[in-house]
Amino acid sequence: MPNLHPMAKLKNKLSVILDVVPQGSNIIYVDYPVYNNGGDVLIMKGTEAFFKDNGIRVRARYSAMDIPDRLQIPGDWIIVCHGGGNFGDLYSNHQNLRERIVRDFPNHRIVIMPQTIHFQSEQKANEVAALFNAHPDLHMFVRDTRSYQWAKDKLNQCSITLCPDMAHQLWPLKPTTETVKDVLYFLRTDIETVGGQKKFDDEADAAHRLDWDTLFTPLEVKGIVYFQKFYRLDKKIGGPLPTRTFWYKYTDHLMNKAVTLFSSYREVRTSRLHGHILACLLDMPHVVIDNSYGKNSQYYNTWTQPNPKAQLFSEAPSALEQPS
Repeated sequence: MPNLHPMAKLKNKLSVILDVVPQGSNIIYVDYPVYNNGGDVLIMKGTEAFFKDNGIRVRARYSAMDIPDRLQIPGDWIIVCHGGGNFGDLYSNHQNLRERIVRDFPNHRIVIMPQTIHFQSEQKANEVAALFNAHPDLHMFVRDTRSYQWAKDKLNQCSITLCPDMAHQLWPLKPTTETVKDVLYFLRTDIETVGGQKKFDDEADAAHRLDWDTLFTPLEVKGIVYFQKFYRLDKKIGGPLPTRTFWYKYTDHLMNKAVTLFSSYREVRTSRLHGHILACLLDMPHVVIDNSYGKNSQYYNTWTQPNPKAQLFSEAPSALEQPS
């Protein structure tokens, strides 16, 4: 299909997951996000769309905050872990949960949806490799070639497959408002911020410079905090409160807010991977700036480079008046 849009091709590539999570499977979905990172919300929405589009039956869903200490899962259910960019030692809460799942369920199929891998500690990386390699039915999808090479080397007893991010299942997203503004600077403010971003921080007007934590209003952030409290309460009392149902409705609002924001601009410059992916899903021109450990450039070079509306900063000097 040579005339297929590059983003449609990426969506089609997600079908490789069906090799290990077949259509009609019964699954448990673990570690979906309950926090204010809109990128993970996009991943979750894409993942749920993938399940629905392929008739995959989600029998239970757990976040990192409400998963029971003792969990009973029928032997024919597949455990599917949320994807993203937190596989490694930067985000221990989510990594610890994955390791617990691998330890506690040696007889279940475990599938880790597309991840970027980054370890600062070689010792920690080796510990994780030993644990994962001991599992007889563990399947991991990775989002870029560097993560793939790492996993093929370290997790050599596991099934490793290169696969795009789950948010691509949402293609195509339609703009939700009229384009009335020029350039949106959607730039990181966390531990993954890179020094090269300073050029864009300097040129961005404060009114057009946002990140996930500033996209959402203080009231919306407070709402997220209250949801987290209810999740912990649900776990404490043994549930079931309808917390997840209301949270999923709330994330519809959060995602729609991000789509509306991006739709209102002519162009985006972003150091957020899912700022890049959201712009791709909306088919709008944008420039990608790398994060601290190369996640964005790795993803661009692996998957999104064919998109004519996406440019990697280091490859677009003329567009950004960057000296060669």
